[in-house]
Amino acid sequence: MEDTIRVGEKHEEPSIQLPVAGSGENIKQENKEGSLSTALVSNGCVDFRGRIADKSTTGGWKASPFIIVNEVAERLAFFATAISMVSYLVSEMNQTLPNAATVVTDWIGAAYVLTLLGAFLADSYLGRFKTIIVFSCIYEVGMVLLTLSASIDSLRPPKCIVRPCTPASARQSAFLYFALALIALGTGGIKPCVSSFGADQFDEADESEVPKKYSFFNWFFFAINMGAILGITLVVYLEEKKGRTWGFGVPTVVMFCSIVVLAAGVSCYRYQKPMGSPFTRFLQVIVASIRNHSRGAEARVGVDLYEVKTTESEITGARKLGRTSQLRFLDKAAVITDAEESNTKNRWRLCTVTQVEEFKCFIRILPVWASTIALAISLAQISTFFVSQAQTMDRNLGPNFQIPAGSVPVFAAINALLLIPIYESHIVPFLRRRTGHRRGITSLQRMGVGLFVSISAMASAAVVEERRRRHPNPKSLTVLLLFPQFFLVGTAEVFTYVGQLEFFYDEATDGTRGISSAVFLSEIGIGSWLSTAIVKILKRVTGGEEKGWLRSNLSKGRLDYFYWLLTVINGVNFLVFLWVAMRYEGKDGAGRSVRDDAMVEDGGRVD
Repeated sequence: MEDTIRVGEKHEEPSIQLPVAGSGENIKQENKEGSLSTALVSNGCVDFRGRIADKSTTGGWKASPFIIVNEVAERLAFFATAISMVSYLVSEMNQTLPNAATVVTDWIGAAYVLTLLGAFLADSYLGRFKTIIVFSCIYEVGMVLLTLSASIDSLRPPKCIVRPCTPASARQSAFLYFALALIALGTGGIKPCVSSFGADQFDEADESEVPKKYSFFNWFFFAINMGAILGITLVVYLEEKKGRTWGFGVPTVVMFCSIVVLAAGVSCYRYQKPMGSPFTRFLQVIVASIRNHSRGAEARVGVDLYEVKTTESEITGARKLGRTSQLRFLDKAAVITDAEESNTKNRWRLCTVTQVEEFKCFIRILPVWASTIALAISLAQISTFFVSQAQTMDRNLGPNFQIPAGSVPVFAAINALLLIPIYESHIVPFLRRRTGHRRGITSLQRMGVGLFVSISAMASAAVVEERRRRHPNPKSLTVLLLFPQFFLVGTAEVFTYVGQLEFFYDEATDGTRGISSAVFLSEIGIGSWLSTAIVKILKRVTGGEEKGWLRSNLSKGRLDYFYWLLTVINGVNFLVFLWVAMRYEGKDGAGRSVRDDAMVEDGGRVD
């Protein structure tokens, strides 16, 4: 028997009796103050047996440690490889420094842009857990090949004794680049899924689990920086003492261990089922809205919009979304232009309200994404020009220890390790008391703080570089003078990155969380590419290698001008972000149920 839902009618929700696995008792699902007080999750996640996940045996902090430890291990492998790659290309593959730096920057950029592919496969076909496992194995193969490249003499050109050096052969370069391509592909598959998979372990409808989810985002970023610290200190030090084989071999072993650790928690996880291709659904909305517009459809308030009648939406495992007033043209995709169309299953002709709103949510986050890319350009300097500055300064700590130049970025990572626990234990409770917000400040406000700090970070870098350049003997200046710029960049990253993790997960719909995370991560890759483009433009405009701002000999160039330029870019970007953030209306801004607007559900009129 079919039911017809009418707006304005009060409906008493029947309690649902659901059996608990391994128990003869039933649990009654009740809705108390908007929170689902039940042992079963409300977001459609299942356990490894395919049953609705039980909160008492899955997810939460029972599952999160496996994911966090996995992230530490994977980031150790990535950062250790990235930090060592420029010197490996120069000293072992006989490339020039500018060419090697470009290869590494482009490689890192590709790794993060490929997150779009990983998210697409996870959302559409594999699910997040399977995607992580599959691409981790691809990553591991790449690490094995990279270690072989460093271990087998025939895979490298002869050692350069006198210049000009013998370049690597096409076969040798192809072997190395194939290894790097696999690592980039593996990174692209893993990165958009890990943070979302971790957040899936917490039920948003359970008020007791929501704060834990936000704590997870902070500790996830803590894990990233812990892996970075171990990669750019212990592994770099081991490489200097034992050689390249050890330098790449240890991350290879650690990467294998990360796969084992993640697999060990298989019985503890909550799994979101694949929900189909979001890109196909987006395209269907565009096509249907244009088609219906051409047929004279109007999307004003009160016009019938189509929605399926089931409790959940037509998108497998996704909850229904209510109609919002923004981007109203897209509503035409759900306008019924022919009475017979209300029974159609052809989504190229007629879409559901939820499908339209899913696309709207994705479009709304794009301006926020675009207005944070400038920070990624600044972050790209940590492993390039910041390290180049350190190479020209006194890196001795005491009479017996010298900081490897490649390990100097540890200053930024250490700052993150110290700031995150302080932020969680002291700053959040303080701000919560002042603002009443459960996280102290909103995700957008947190991102704004980070973007503002990034202005000071680049200004600090410019001031220090001007002092270093003017000093008669830069080698006598302690590398600790760089600490403020590393500290400020690290602070900016802590606030912005974690704010982005929260924002892009929360503002995404059930069916687009993977692709939303990928869009966020892709800005790191785009930032790397933009940094390369800016450097190339400045070299051409300011006089090239001999007379320009950016030269191999930093003391003869004007790196401080470059930093001031980035300061201005960050300042303008901050103002743009403020304008975007002040006008942003999130998916919760509608504050309405899917039943509040006039819709037609499978032919049944909602009055």
